[in-house]
Amino acid sequence: MKRRISIGLAVVLLAAVVVTIIIQSGGDDGPAQPQVATVHGVGGSEKAAFFADERVVRAFAGHGLKVEFDSAGSRQIATTVDLSRYDFAFPSSTPAAQKIQQDKKITTVYTPFFSPMAVATFAPIVDLLTAQGIVRNGPGNYQVLDIAKYLELTGKATRWDQLPNNTAYPARKNVLITTTDPRNSNSAAMYLSAASFVANGNNVVSTPEAEAKVLPEMTKLFLDQGYTQNSSEGPFEDYLAAGMGKSPLVMIYESQYVDREVRGDGSIQPTMRLLYPSPTVLSKHTLIPLKGAGDQVGRLLSTDPELVKLAAQFGFRTSDPKVFTQLVADHKLAVPTDLVDVVEPPSYETLERMLDAIGKQYR
Repeated sequence: MKRRISIGLAVVLLAAVVVTIIIQSGGDDGPAQPQVATVHGVGGSEKAAFFADERVVRAFAGHGLKVEFDSAGSRQIATTVDLSRYDFAFPSSTPAAQKIQQDKKITTVYTPFFSPMAVATFAPIVDLLTAQGIVRNGPGNYQVLDIAKYLELTGKATRWDQLPNNTAYPARKNVLITTTDPRNSNSAAMYLSAASFVANGNNVVSTPEAEAKVLPEMTKLFLDQGYTQNSSEGPFEDYLAAGMGKSPLVMIYESQYVDREVRGDGSIQPTMRLLYPSPTVLSKHTLIPLKGAGDQVGRLLSTDPELVKLAAQFGFRTSDPKVFTQLVADHKLAVPTDLVDVVEPPSYETLERMLDAIGKQYR
C-alpha cells in the first residue's frame, strides 16, 4: 500500500514538473520570448513608418525592446513637447537636437542616419527648367536645381506661364517650391537654411544684420505659396497622388522618395524625377537619449547590422555608407552616393529667429 502511495506521489510530482516546464517554455508555441521593455520616443513623422515596420519591431524585440514612437515636428520637439514623457527624442535636424541637449544638459547623442533635402518633380518640369538654366546635370547620375537661378525667378515673382516656350506647364501661378509650414516642420527649416545661404552671398546666416538682409526675400518664398501643411508627409503624398498640376516642385527628404522606389509599389511613376538643390542641406536625424533605455535605442540604430540595413531600405543614408551604396546599386537608383555641394544650417538661435519672423507674417 505504501509503495502504491509513493508511486502515485512520484507521478503527481512528475506531472507538476512537466506542466511547469511547458508553461515556462511557452507551451506549444516554442521557447519563451525574452521579457520586453517598452521605450517611448518622439521624432519627425518621416521616421514613423520605419519604427512601425514589423521587421524593425522584431529586430528591437530581439534585444528586449518595444519602441513606441510618437510624431512631432523638430521645432515642436525642441520647444513645446513635454519630453518628460519620453525616453528619447529624435528630431530631424542638428539645430533642434543641440537645443534639446543644452536644455537637458545631455552630452551623448547618436546620428544613426541622415537624408539630404531634395525636390520631387516631373520630367516635363525638369525639361522646362533645364531650358531656363535652372536645372543642370550633376557630377554623377543625377540632376541639380540651382538655388541662385531659382531665386532670380522667385525674386521677380515669375509665373510658370511667363517662362519662354512653356507648353508643358503654362500654369498661372508663381514658380515656387512647395514646402511645409515653417512654423512647425523641419523640412521647411532646411529649405530656409539652403535658400538663406545663397541669398546671403553664399554664407551661412550668422548675424542679426544678415538676418534682416535676407528675411524679406525668404518670407515671400513661404507666404506666396498660400496654405502649407504641418508635416513632410502631406506635400509628398499630394505629389504622389495629385500629380504635376497641384505641386510641380515639392521639397522633401531624399529618404521619402528612395523609400517608395525601393518598395516598388508603383507610387513612383515613370515621369517622376528627383532633383538635388545646389546647395543642399543634410537633415541629420539625431537621437538624444533622455532616460531609461533611450540610450540603447540610439546604440542599436547606429551599430546593429539588421537595423542599419532596414534604415537604408527606408531610404536613409546610414552610419555605414556601404549599406546605402549597395542599396543604390541593387535597385539602380538615380541618386548620388556622394554629395559635394552641401552647406550647414544656421545655429539654432539664428534659425529660430528667422522662422519666428516668418511665422508672424502668417497671422
